[in-house]
Amino acid sequence: MEITTIIGILAGLAALVGGFLWEGGQINGLMQGAAALIVFGGTIAAVVISFPLAKLKTIPKALRFAFTRQTDNTEQLIEDLVNMATSSRRSGVLSLEGLVENHPNPFLREGIQMVVDGTEGALLRQIMEFEIDAVEHKHESYAKIFESAGGYAPTMGIIGTVMGLIHVLGSLTEPTELGPSIAVAFTATLYGVAIANIIFLPIASKIKSRSADEIQTMELLIEGILAVQNGEHPNLVRKKLLSFTPEERNAASAPAMKEGFHETAE
Repeated sequence: MEITTIIGILAGLAALVGGFLWEGGQINGLMQGAAALIVFGGTIAAVVISFPLAKLKTIPKALRFAFTRQTDNTEQLIEDLVNMATSSRRSGVLSLEGLVENHPNPFLREGIQMVVDGTEGALLRQIMEFEIDAVEHKHESYAKIFESAGGYAPTMGIIGTVMGLIHVLGSLTEPTELGPSIAVAFTATLYGVAIANIIFLPIASKIKSRSADEIQTMELLIEGILAVQNGEHPNLVRKKLLSFTPEERNAASAPAMKEGFHETAE
């Protein structure tokens, strides 16, 4: 579980409630069961209507993808590819089969296996890019569910407020209760806007961010696998792949690359 996502949501909710209490509000004023039922129930119903059952079943996977901390092992993947390039130049591509057999990254494992099997470079790239497209499409479908919920929630809040005002305007015989009743009616709008901008839309953004990082890693692997297949020098492989990494990591790895230049097999 990535703690920053949980902290962000809790901090957002705390800021809203804290600001309300700071202005002299009462916490009971935010606890409105009818408003919660309209907003949460209506949003869930709208999402269920919008997506087929097969996509709704992916919501747990989408939440796991958004909330689970992803291990950044890019540097290790680069070193693995450099070692494979070294092995390929020394002992031929068949030697890669033993190196990649138990590798934890399935995308790298499948790509190197295609190299060992003699797949042409153009076809190998095409197949692996198809896999990237499939992963990207999957992540987009994850994000769309939460984006839709983020769009429906404020609207359900407005509907709840309008329904509350209808009730208020139908009870004008009690003027002393008019102010509190209007305040209760607007609680639904607060619920809708709050959950959209603190929960649903940020989760969609987190999924997109995670997806972009994963796609970048897969693109790195494609270039590395093709470099190994083409028999490129291991240090050139490292230099090429470091271009996919952040500048500070690239700079930190440059000295190691220079030191290891003469140690790598020609």
